[in-house]
Amino acid sequence: MVELRLDEIARLMDGVLVQGDPGLLFRAYSLDSRRTSPGDLFFAVVAGRDGHDFVDDARKRGARGAVVSRAVPAPDPSFGLVRVEDTVAGLQRLAAGTLAARGVRVVGITGSTGKTTTKEFAAELLGRRFRVLKSEGNYNNHLGLALSLLRLEAGHDLAVLEMAMSGPGEIRLLTRVAPPEVAVILNVSPVHLEFFNSLQDIAAAKAEILEGTQAGGTAVLNGDDPLLRKPAENWGGPLVRFGFGRECDVRAEEVRPRGPEGLEFVLDCRGKRTDVTLPFFSEGFIQNFLAAVGVSLALGLHLEDIRPRFGLLKPFPQRGVLLRLPGGLTVIDDSYNSNPRALESALRGAARLPASRRVAVLGDMLELGPAGEEYHRAAGRLAAGLGFELLVAVGPLARHMARGAAEGGLPASRILSFEDASRAAAELPAHLRPGDLVLVKGSRGVHLEKIVAVLDKGTKEA
Repeated sequence: MVELRLDEIARLMDGVLVQGDPGLLFRAYSLDSRRTSPGDLFFAVVAGRDGHDFVDDARKRGARGAVVSRAVPAPDPSFGLVRVEDTVAGLQRLAAGTLAARGVRVVGITGSTGKTTTKEFAAELLGRRFRVLKSEGNYNNHLGLALSLLRLEAGHDLAVLEMAMSGPGEIRLLTRVAPPEVAVILNVSPVHLEFFNSLQDIAAAKAEILEGTQAGGTAVLNGDDPLLRKPAENWGGPLVRFGFGRECDVRAEEVRPRGPEGLEFVLDCRGKRTDVTLPFFSEGFIQNFLAAVGVSLALGLHLEDIRPRFGLLKPFPQRGVLLRLPGGLTVIDDSYNSNPRALESALRGAARLPASRRVAVLGDMLELGPAGEEYHRAAGRLAAGLGFELLVAVGPLARHMARGAAEGGLPASRILSFEDASRAAAELPAHLRPGDLVLVKGSRGVHLEKIVAVLDKGTKEA
């Protein structure tokens, strides 16, 4: 963690030291008083709830100081207080100043889907050459990215960071905090359409990462995505394209499903070829892998440098993990999130796996705006067309999936609808059989992880 004196913190944030010993040292930083640990510096962020109301709670939990934007009661004169005009802007200035002072190189990753997986893949591949700081979990917004940078340590020489957005201008702001040397755009999908008028507008918002890239930096772009052709044409610096197309610098060829073992393919890395097997069932993970290889090339590594680490790449919790449960039930836990492109990839991948019966447990895909109903109906039709024999729709929007599945020919007796994950979790087990393959996928707000937990617990207790 970054260790800073209280007076340094005030200076980096253009703030005023109100009280406390200027030499007071901080190595950990928090935004939620409930998660504050002894010694933390607490930021009183106003977001939904006003963090200033919880400064004293943070102090009681062991925080030694706080950053505020208005006066707060401070009964303990040894408690450090720094006042700034805006606590969020102060946090971002502190992170930016910390990064600049250490000269750490930055990889910024954005895209509609696959950011976290690509970040994890890239950090693993780069770990042989660099000491890498990576975003914690999915810390990828204006607060999370700054907190990630405050975890920098003296030995770090590279930061691999997710950069997410739900509206225009947000990625531009993130690049001001952490200007990338390597900027990655994974894809442009119908995600956050609730806040955009078109996919082209989403592409333009993603391309903000290129505007904020350091001079001489490299862009790593999906060469298969037609919505990224314009950003690629407008980019004047070094470019690495990844994908399945022949024009890509890093591409996958001869993709061969290997059942539960994953996917096998030939990696062509600027003319150098090698066989790769990844323990993932969906081809979307191949795109994430190719992007991570592209990042490695952009930072001067070669295929020989990173090939020994391919075997270290594993599925992450709730992102396509294959669970073999007692009683002959197999669950693909992809419950972390969902959108039309990712769901299609997951359905097609699951359909290739051997099973006596395939079951799709699908939740709402959120933030799709007016097009949401048709996207859900299309997903239901696809599930029916791919041969899923039971569709379980969870959530009010997912009822359109049920309708689409019926349109696709799935009998009504094989379509179940539930208002929420709790009800589905309670009733689904009675409809499953030994030998079933169950794909569970939905947006985070639907909480389909509850279903996975019940299936796992139920089979262990049986």
